[in-house]
Amino acid sequence: MIARINGMLIDKSTSQVVVEASGVGYLIFIPLSTYYELPEENNPIKLNIHTSLKQDSISLFGFATLAERDIFQVLLAVSGIGPKLALNILSGISVDDMIRAIRDRDLRRLTNVPGVGKKTAERMVLELRDKVIKLGLEGAHRKPQEMSSQDGEFRDDAISALVNLGYRHQAAQEVVDSVLAKAAEPLSMDSLLKQSLKLLTG
Repeated sequence: MIARINGMLIDKSTSQVVVEASGVGYLIFIPLSTYYELPEENNPIKLNIHTSLKQDSISLFGFATLAERDIFQVLLAVSGIGPKLALNILSGISVDDMIRAIRDRDLRRLTNVPGVGKKTAERMVLELRDKVIKLGLEGAHRKPQEMSSQDGEFRDDAISALVNLGYRHQAAQEVVDSVLAKAAEPLSMDSLLKQSLKLLTG
């Protein structure tokens, strides 16, 4: 069972990375919260790993922090939540916000995440409230990596990430352009996506 990978970042996108370790390239699926923390390609990287075993495949899910991996594994315990939806949830809401929403039984905040319906949100609150409080994960994050929000490819990556979460392309484009237009200084990818998500889910 793979629990951690320490290697070289060969390729990255908003949903997956390829990390080379000991001559082997590992395809690893990631949430947006981990994408924010990635270095540039061809730089060293360490990821906490959740290994998913199925009859016909092995899938790796990587996380910048142990907090992300822990909450991902907790989400998988909820009926109806598989790895794909769990990644989507972590991409659409921060660990801190999710813990607060579950703790406060804020179903509206949870259902604003694409893919999370009312029944799923209710199950999250019912099955996870005590668990997430005991985990004590609030605030266990790294400082986001700064990037220039004036870069055209950066804008396209943000739009693509929102579309992958389930938002319409036109809505994602309008929101990202709005956030960039109002920005007084270059934003980090973290800030751009968080502000865009806030407008989309507000």
